[in-house]
Amino acid sequence: MDDFTTTVIEPVSTFFYTYLLIYLLVGAGLYFTVRTRAVQVRLVRQMWRTVVGSRGGADGGISSFQAFCVGLASRVGTGNIVGVAIALTLGGPGAIFWMWVVALVGMATAFVEATLAQMFKERTTDGTFRGGPAYYIRTGLRSRPFAVLFAVLLVFTFGFAFNMVQANTISDALATGHDVGTGWSAVLLVLLAAPVLFGGVRRVATVAGVVLPIMAGVYLLLALVVVALNASAVPGVLAQIVEGAFGLDEAVAGTGGGLLAALLNGVKRGLFSNEAGMGSAPNTAATATVSHPAKQGLVQSLGVFVDTMLVCTATAMMILVAGPDVYSPGETTEAVGAELTAGAVAASLGTWTTPLLTALIFVFAFSSVLGNYSYAEVNLQFLGVRGRGLVVLRVLVLGAVALGALLSLKVVWALADVAMGLMATVNLVAIVLLGRWALGALKDYEQAVRTGRQDAPFVGAGNPLLPGDLPGDVWSTTATGTAAKG
Repeated sequence: MDDFTTTVIEPVSTFFYTYLLIYLLVGAGLYFTVRTRAVQVRLVRQMWRTVVGSRGGADGGISSFQAFCVGLASRVGTGNIVGVAIALTLGGPGAIFWMWVVALVGMATAFVEATLAQMFKERTTDGTFRGGPAYYIRTGLRSRPFAVLFAVLLVFTFGFAFNMVQANTISDALATGHDVGTGWSAVLLVLLAAPVLFGGVRRVATVAGVVLPIMAGVYLLLALVVVALNASAVPGVLAQIVEGAFGLDEAVAGTGGGLLAALLNGVKRGLFSNEAGMGSAPNTAATATVSHPAKQGLVQSLGVFVDTMLVCTATAMMILVAGPDVYSPGETTEAVGAELTAGAVAASLGTWTTPLLTALIFVFAFSSVLGNYSYAEVNLQFLGVRGRGLVVLRVLVLGAVALGALLSLKVVWALADVAMGLMATVNLVAIVLLGRWALGALKDYEQAVRTGRQDAPFVGAGNPLLPGDLPGDVWSTTATGTAAKG
């Protein structure tokens, strides 16, 4: 399998990212940054207010905060710990700079896709909401084949490929840090995941809402302590990141070598980690109950910031300040992925941190399995699969978790790169074509804020700021009527 990955999957991935996705991803982010007048900067206070002021879900939905946490459950995982370590190994410190760039412009992209998910969401028979790229492609672009293609890609990417990566990370952490066999890890993960997966998306939201904020806080605190203890190394580390990003110093290149390696690995790992433009987080954004679609767009944009600018940067700084005994740019090391991150923390604080970091990795990766599954379920339902079909999906996801624990890191990450690249391409094309709807919603929201009506229900029909009338009964039918809270 490793030989097939080297000769087939990795060349396809490199070609795809080098000549297509990197331009589409950054280009869409820059386009939406300009069109929204840098919404990720201008409305940052509104982002925090929306998350902090969120209440429990109503009318069948979950709260904005719960949706935010489910999004983080998928975002904050192996991409933050293992992905950053891989980016540093292959692309050097410069890869971190490009992760920042992808995240910064990606915040605008995340706003657009989450707002669209809210605008085109649908109410199901049990009163809950469903939505996401498959829904806004089918309704907004009026193309069911394009929507089906996205749904199929997402089910494979998140239900199988990404869950294999998460399981592999846990298995690797248990094996390198505690000599736990991969077979035992596979069994443990299946036993733990099964009860939650069979509990549905509400169970996932409940678990994520409790666990993720606590564990992310502990991880950031750990990083702050490590960086504080090595404060004198911080200026040099920041210089390495900038110099490596533009190929100014080949001594800080990764094993891939040079500017291109830094750029490609930064983009790949940045996309895997923050998921901006990939089309995943909108599936959860659509399930939230909010008075205005733009509010959830702001919430999901904030999620990108937390994921990359805080958690990913924390991992990078811990590794880079640890010194050459742990990580040296351009040199191959036996420690990769989670092992490299754990080694960096242990070098600064002692080996007593190994069990703590293993626990953090376990929670991050396991929560991502739950978040990933919720995305897959939404899209399988879009494809018309119900009842026994969902049971089959849950069983297959558990099988992917077990398989991921047994395969090599190289195989699972290469497969995930190709899968997410294809999925992101479909979604990015769709949101560029539908962007005017989200831009209209943003104008409507900002107008409401200026007049002190930011909590007033959004009007989805007869609204002169929109390209047309939103279909369905989630939002109001006329500009003079009473809006249905979504």
